[in-house]
Order: sequence, then C-alpha cells, then structure tokens
Amino acid sequence: MTLPELNQLPASDLKTALSTCCGSTTWVDEMAKIFPVESKESLFEQAEVIWFGLTENDWREAFTHHPKIGDIESLRKKFASTAAWAEGEQAGVSTASLSVLEMLSEGNQLYEEKFGYIFIVCATGKSAEEMLEILEVRLLNSPEEELQIAMQEQNKITKIRLEKLLIA
Repeated sequence: MTLPELNQLPASDLKTALSTCCGSTTWVDEMAKIFPVESKESLFEQAEVIWFGLTENDWREAFTHHPKIGDIESLRKKFASTAAWAEGEQAGVSTASLSVLEMLSEGNQLYEEKFGYIFIVCATGKSAEEMLEILEVRLLNSPEEELQIAMQEQNKITKIRLEKLLIA
C-alpha cells in the first residue's frame, strides 16, 4: 500500500491496518488522528512520539499481540493476521536446533513469570541462538529496566511493520 492509499482509507480500515503494526489500542487510536500524513518520515516520527507518550498498560497491551519467540504454533493460531510478518521476523528460529528451541521455551516461561509479559525482542535478522543469548542477559534486569528495554524493542518492531505496511 502506498502512503496516499493509506491516507485515503476510511477510519475503520485505517485502524485495522495500523493494528497490524502495533497492538496498543491507544496507539492505534492516536495514530488514526494524525491522518492524512505528508510523508513516511512524518508517519514514523509521529508513531514514535505517540508510542513514547503511552502508559505502561498501553505498552503491555501491545506486547500481548506478539507470539512468543520460537512458538510457531501460536503464530499460526492466535496471530493469523500478522503471522506472515512475525514468521519473517522470527525466521532465525526456523533453523534452530531442538535444544535451542527448548531453551528458548524455558527462558520465555522464566521471563514471563518474572516480568508478567512475554519476551519482546526485535527478532528481525537475529538467529535463535542470538535471541536466546539476549533473553538470558535480559532475565537479569530489574522489572523497571526491562520494561524500558521491551518498550524500545516494540518501537523497533512497529517501525519495521509500518515500513512493511507501506510496501505490502
């Protein structure tokens, strides 16, 4: 879709398109208010401004719209509308060994128990081993520190998905 096409979408269709980029209802609603936008740069800039202005609850809501790293089954079922993008983003797990996938699964569980949400990482271009290493390091963070990191990672994912939306 081109930016002019996105600019011309009816509000409900625009919100549906934006929700494929970020699962925060507040982010989607606030983003819809800025349309029409003049340029991709302006779109990306406003997306960040809005994202960083949200609350912790908004960020946590966005996190719930992602499958766990390495959980291919949940990609297919729960996240059907963004499964193709998420599968591409998590391509590094497709060639991972069973032991790495098992360690990712265990790490995901420990992470969720500690922080109360799934492990969020911008997986694009990362191997399963790299993601496992990142997960293990981030498990050592305080909840406050980790929320800030997860929020930054979600911002990266959102930008990538906005770029995909405009070339899809």
